[in-house]
Amino acid sequence: MSDARSPLAPATLPDLPEIAGVVRRVARARYKAWDRCDLTYVELAPGTAVAGVTTQSKCPSPEVEWCRRALVLGRARALVVNAGNSNAFTGNRGREAVEAIAARTAAHLGCDPSDVFVASTGVIGVPLPIDKAEAGLDAAYVAEPCSWVAAAETIMTTDTFAKVATTSAIVDGRRVELVGIVKGSGMIAPDMATMLGFVFTDAAVTPEFLQSALSAANAKTFSCITVDSDTSTSDTVLAFATGQAGNAPIESDDSDGADAFVAALADLCMQLAHLVVRDGEGAQKLIEVTVESAESDRSAHRIAMSIANSPLVKTAIAGEDANWGRVVMAVGKAGEPAERDRLAIRFGTTQVAEGGLAVTGYDETPVAEHLKGREIEIGVDLGLGEGRATVWTCDLTHGYISINADYRS
Repeated sequence: MSDARSPLAPATLPDLPEIAGVVRRVARARYKAWDRCDLTYVELAPGTAVAGVTTQSKCPSPEVEWCRRALVLGRARALVVNAGNSNAFTGNRGREAVEAIAARTAAHLGCDPSDVFVASTGVIGVPLPIDKAEAGLDAAYVAEPCSWVAAAETIMTTDTFAKVATTSAIVDGRRVELVGIVKGSGMIAPDMATMLGFVFTDAAVTPEFLQSALSAANAKTFSCITVDSDTSTSDTVLAFATGQAGNAPIESDDSDGADAFVAALADLCMQLAHLVVRDGEGAQKLIEVTVESAESDRSAHRIAMSIANSPLVKTAIAGEDANWGRVVMAVGKAGEPAERDRLAIRFGTTQVAEGGLAVTGYDETPVAEHLKGREIEIGVDLGLGEGRATVWTCDLTHGYISINADYRS
């Protein structure tokens, strides 16, 4: 948790409703030498449905592997999140820690260990100390319920602000609420998710439909953000539906209110994804990259990510340098279909290049003015087809180096 709040952080926090069937508690497990809560325990009502997406890293944490197995069953009674230690790349000791957390919580609730979901974030390569985890759990079980913001603060590591969002929908004539918390500011690049994110709703939704809706939302949100092109070992997004709103369960696209729920979930995930980029380590500017007229949506996405992940593009934006040649470079290196003489590029609303050349009479003044702002837009038109994608990233500053050079100290 950083003392310096990101300049891109929202000025205010939204009013967050309670979600029936969700009780949050936090405690100090003291995974690091800090005086703050670092263990989050969320108790979920019996009958809660769960869905999730996890990292595609080939070196996943034991927590990710545990969640993948449990997700198949589609039910949840608790969530435990540890901050300060990712427990990744820790062999049998790491697996034993996850099993101990799940077993202890299952005994506390009288449920199966597979009903307990576990996530951890922090330093890689250090086994999660079971004694600290168990002591933290025992404290959390008896702690007073806490606010959404307190839960969001407790899952933070290098984050500079608590990330929370909310939305609602009308389903089967009833208002259903959705609330999400997320952490992440570095090691953010999608190979599925990009961080730890947790969504809670009181809607009644079958696990199968919840999974379909979350996967679709993820594809347009969490999988469209990047800070540094690095994919974490621990990335996990979980959605929990307690069913306490009293609506007829959403089972398919034909269910009453299914469209509204899907749209609300997508909106919530987009809010959370943008908050992560706004807290990119050392970030001073939010960058939106839109690629149009590509051969396919997939091709557009790959090109957009090539631009968003380019250190040369990101440092140019940090330096407020209208160097559109770096965008050309990033398009060219993406390995996707592109024709130089059809390429057009804009910064903000100003066209800077088209037909493979700088525009006639190009005036850099409005572009330079746009780059002085906090929110930057880069647009690319390939002139090839109907494919389109938008991704979000941030600039690359000296702050990123400072944060990561000092991360373990």
